[in-house]
Amino acid sequence: MEETLKKLLYTGVGLAAEATERIENEWNKLVEKGQTADTEVKKAVDNFISKSEETTGEWETKFNEWLGKLGYAKDNEVTELKERIAKLESQLEAKAKAATKKASK
Repeated sequence: MEETLKKLLYTGVGLAAEATERIENEWNKLVEKGQTADTEVKKAVDNFISKSEETTGEWETKFNEWLGKLGYAKDNEVTELKERIAKLESQLEAKAKAATKKASK
């Protein structure tokens, strides 16, 4: 589920990047036609890019909060839990072997 939601988030980021590229292309066409100054284009595109990056960070933060509220564990949390379970299982197995040795003596 987490992977699907991440893909959705990254799709949104990709769409923002594509929109940025299209805007830049349109501005460049206007500059070529002499309808606007090159400095205005750069300023507008830079402004759009910075807002897109800011929005991406906000969405990523909200996404992580949302996952937490739904009770989904993050990949690193699942990995950590698997490691802890494996360690506990090996300790339990060692204790069972020790108990078996004591009982057979």
